[in-house]
Amino acid sequence: MQGKVEICGVNTATLPVLKSAETRSLLEQARAGDAEARRKLIEGNLRLVLSVVQRFAGRGESMDDLFQVGCIGLIKAIDAFDLSQCVQFSTYGVPMIAGELRRFLRDYSAVRVSRSLRDTAYKVLQIKEKLTAESGREPDTDTIARALDIPRQDVVFALEAICDPVSLYEPVYSDVGESATVMDQIGDTRSTDEHWLEQIALEEAMSRLNEREKRILALRYYDGRTQMEVAKAVGISQAQVSRLEKNAIRQIKKNMTA
Repeated sequence: MQGKVEICGVNTATLPVLKSAETRSLLEQARAGDAEARRKLIEGNLRLVLSVVQRFAGRGESMDDLFQVGCIGLIKAIDAFDLSQCVQFSTYGVPMIAGELRRFLRDYSAVRVSRSLRDTAYKVLQIKEKLTAESGREPDTDTIARALDIPRQDVVFALEAICDPVSLYEPVYSDVGESATVMDQIGDTRSTDEHWLEQIALEEAMSRLNEREKRILALRYYDGRTQMEVAKAVGISQAQVSRLEKNAIRQIKKNMTA
């Protein structure tokens, strides 16, 4: 966003900034039905939208799209703000704008989450907030599950489903031009030197079997067939299949440890 002056056709460098008293006055006028006051209120808080949108940059979405969604959140905040509360509008508006952006990213993300799972997540968040307010501390997963009368795993799945995805190239550490990404912190147990050596040894041992033994093992362990089914496919007895299978496995073990 640095150096970007125009977004959605709006010159961000010339956006007005409203003082607290001006904002409250315009809110009162807009609540009374003054369309012009409502327009000034929206324009006067576009910098607020811009500041929130910047937090969601780098997630693969167009900044213009995010800015428009943020403006929807701003409008919702203007319409829902309670003038009787002694709270600055920005204090109320920022969470509303951020919430609208999170919903957009969640609902239109490449990672699709089912409606039922999202509904469960919303219920979990609501009861979590309620229990926190009542006890003064954040409830654990078991407490939330009991309050909603749902399995513990449903609570875990629901909370994981609404977490924002993190890019594998997201930097987690940076120092003097060197940085470490999430990918650098992830281990791959299937691509170790030991695994590759075992794979090569297995392939070498398999190559020493005759064609019938290879076929029997393929039918048994790749296709998941029973010895009776293999016997019918190969045209021999089940006893012969059992003997050949055991002999082939014994040869593989011997060749791999040789």
